[in-house]
Amino acid sequence: MDYSTLIDPPTWAFIKATDDAYPPDAASFSIAEQRAVYDRMCRVFHRGYPPGVKAEDRVIAGVPCRIFAGAAPAILYLHGGGYVVGGLESHDDICADIRAATGLTVVCADYRLSPEHLHPAALEDALNVARALAKDGPILLAGDSAGGNLAASAAHVLRHEKVRILGQVLIYPGLGGDMDRGSYISHANAPMLTRADVQFYAGIRHGGTAPKGDPTVSPLQDNDFSNLPPTVTFGAECDPLCDDARAYAEAISGAGGRAHWIVEPGLVHAYLRARTTVPRAEASFARITAALSALARGEWPYGDAE
Repeated sequence: MDYSTLIDPPTWAFIKATDDAYPPDAASFSIAEQRAVYDRMCRVFHRGYPPGVKAEDRVIAGVPCRIFAGAAPAILYLHGGGYVVGGLESHDDICADIRAATGLTVVCADYRLSPEHLHPAALEDALNVARALAKDGPILLAGDSAGGNLAASAAHVLRHEKVRILGQVLIYPGLGGDMDRGSYISHANAPMLTRADVQFYAGIRHGGTAPKGDPTVSPLQDNDFSNLPPTVTFGAECDPLCDDARAYAEAISGAGGRAHWIVEPGLVHAYLRARTTVPRAEASFARITAALSALARGEWPYGDAE
């Protein structure tokens, strides 16, 4: 894959800044060191809160959360980080910017991480926060990378409960697609995330090999995609996970639901952190927040096809 032509100079600058802040051998560090390095790297890209946006930390359903108060419905945001790193600090400004762009309340959940807490601990936390928030009215689900997986998994569980989800927005999610085909192969060695990285984090999440056919682990491996909320998925072109976003939207559409897939040309995994420095990422972030705003209003601006 010729990334020299696919990826533009501002995105390369973002990749370099990330590499400078996150050593390539970080996987060999202790878990505590990995988390500290990841948070420091995320802080490099932190630009503070937009005017008028404030945050409050509160425990919801036993889960530490950071709440960016705004209008209803609330967005439950589930952060990325391979189920191993990340938390309230790593995605602090991302959630603040979502609050500013949409005007909606954003609740970031600090779900339990692996390897101390193996699957389904993170999903249980996401579900419990979603159920608690839904007592006050309908909600939206959103998340990036591992958080996109947790959001989708929660949607699959909650469709059988009296929890009203207006929609979900999944940003470069890993949804358990076939790792021996498509973008997993064509972008196996992409900048920012490789196929080997995906396998590594899946192993940590389960203390071994990820189970097959479990939709709470891999939503794409469910055999029922009916009755899911309206869904918008975003794939980064230069990312082994790209095809998961497409396949998931197509599965929902095939089951009669509303789903739309957007591929972001030339972008890489974790591009949310580049939204203030890379024009392509800025444009994608605008599409992400527009999708959340539309779903919050009960609107579907994408027609009938995915």
